[in-house]
Amino acid sequence: MSVDIDKADGPQDVPPPKAGPEAIKAIPVRHYGRYVAAVVAIAVLAAIVYAFAQGKINWGAIPDYFFDNRILKGVGQTLLLTAISMVIGVVGGVLLAVMRLSRNPVTSSIAWFYIWFFRGTPVLVQLFVWFNLGLVFEYINLGPIYKDYWSSFMTPFLTALLGLGLNEAAYMAEICRAGLLSVDEGQTEASHALGMSHAKTLRRIVIPQAMRVIVPPTGNEVINMLKTTSLVSAVQFYELFRYAQDIGQTSGAPVEMFFLAAAWYLVMTSILSVGQYYLERYYARGSSRSLPATPFQKIRANLLSLSRAKGSA
Repeated sequence: MSVDIDKADGPQDVPPPKAGPEAIKAIPVRHYGRYVAAVVAIAVLAAIVYAFAQGKINWGAIPDYFFDNRILKGVGQTLLLTAISMVIGVVGGVLLAVMRLSRNPVTSSIAWFYIWFFRGTPVLVQLFVWFNLGLVFEYINLGPIYKDYWSSFMTPFLTALLGLGLNEAAYMAEICRAGLLSVDEGQTEASHALGMSHAKTLRRIVIPQAMRVIVPPTGNEVINMLKTTSLVSAVQFYELFRYAQDIGQTSGAPVEMFFLAAAWYLVMTSILSVGQYYLERYYARGSSRSLPATPFQKIRANLLSLSRAKGSA
């Protein structure tokens, strides 16, 4: 029996390596509906711009009066009224929220009735009611503290504060109540076990954690309050809209002054929106490990990436 030594001792044939699977060619889905919607939106926008360009509008009157002393005074009055009304609304909302969550049926019922009444009636109606209460009460008599005619006491500024602030307190009460309920009850029980009072528990434990839920809708309420101040022109209080309305009547450019007022409202609401963003970011520190980048940080990162790309090239 002969053995083929070369074949027995030599290296065996190695099979060729198998070719890997072909790379998948991903073909993006074409969203034709988006293209059509974009074309329609651009066409509608172009039509609106063309219509206003053809209208009889004195666009030059807007920059002429944009920094007028009366307009600037109206902007200041609008911001002042917004700030004080929101302070009244926030303080009143916190108190009403605590009363609403109280186990005392009397305080809980009073808070429920307040919220029901002020949320159920329009702000403009409330302003007119406060302004015309002089037809019902001739005097306001607080005993030895204060006594005067109602018409002298209820000034347009006080009418605006009561109408806006008390109405805002009803909405802030629901926002604060939602924030307080978002905190786990175990936190309250643990603080009580440590000997903390109910007021101290709210101040040191519950409210700081509830701010993460309270801040975002409160920012929206501030922006909404800023725009709602335009209603107080109906009770003879002079703010941005009222001054713009008077200038429009005397200058013969009423529509242009309405555009001017809208531009100022956009400027103020944009600034408040930026402040709201950073405030939300501040109170979100305990809820997420990594905070989202701010717009300035995004711009800086893009500039750095461009500079590195140019340097490598």
